[in-house]
Amino acid sequence: MNQTDTTLSAAAAATATAPILLDVASIRVARGEVDTLRDVSLSVRSGELVAILGANGAGKTTLLRALSGLLPPHAGAVTFNGMDITRATPHHIARSGVTHVPEGRGVLPELTVRENLDLGMVMHGWRGRSDELDQVYSLFPILKTRTATMAGMLSGGEQQMLSIARSLLCRPKLLMVDELSLGLAPKITLELMSLLAQIRRSGPTVLIVEQNAQQALKFADRIYVLAQGCVVLTGTSDELRQDPGLLAAYLG
Repeated sequence: MNQTDTTLSAAAAATATAPILLDVASIRVARGEVDTLRDVSLSVRSGELVAILGANGAGKTTLLRALSGLLPPHAGAVTFNGMDITRATPHHIARSGVTHVPEGRGVLPELTVRENLDLGMVMHGWRGRSDELDQVYSLFPILKTRTATMAGMLSGGEQQMLSIARSLLCRPKLLMVDELSLGLAPKITLELMSLLAQIRRSGPTVLIVEQNAQQALKFADRIYVLAQGCVVLTGTSDELRQDPGLLAAYLG
């Protein structure tokens, strides 16, 4: 076991008895007459990094949209930090401490890097903004050199960094990231995954949707696998690494 594996195993052990921050109980989401999520249940403990895996069309993005209030569940319940947010508005959920980095990153390309970051602080006013900016710049030093650059001119990796940094400036308790590695080089994906693992130890809990199962298994504490809108497999990363054929059966 290398140093990274040892550190991650220690983090997983430390969060195993932490309080549940997010509890999803048998939610159903439908579009028209078609259920895109069916009886989905999962939980995320404070301080964890939890990954949602699944093939295209499995319902991963729909799940994050349901949790952020963009697609309210038709049945079931979502509890966050002890509060029922099942049918709360996206604004209320964000104010409660949930931020959502969408698939495709969601930066505003016509605004500069600094202007995008400023948007992340609007929800909590401007007091102390220099300290908070310094914190995200320490995590993403490349952004400090790009403050006047239009976000649309950044590379894919830099845009993903910007989107995560903006979300962190909202002071979330739970950071949700949809398809972190989409369109990124493996080296950049590895750096961002490692950074999220670092962030959750001293900052927000992290829930990611990820297409790269091997990277997720390296860094996540626990895994949920979706197929056709249902949770079909769950376990710790250590457990699933020991039986790679099980994951392959669902992910191909």
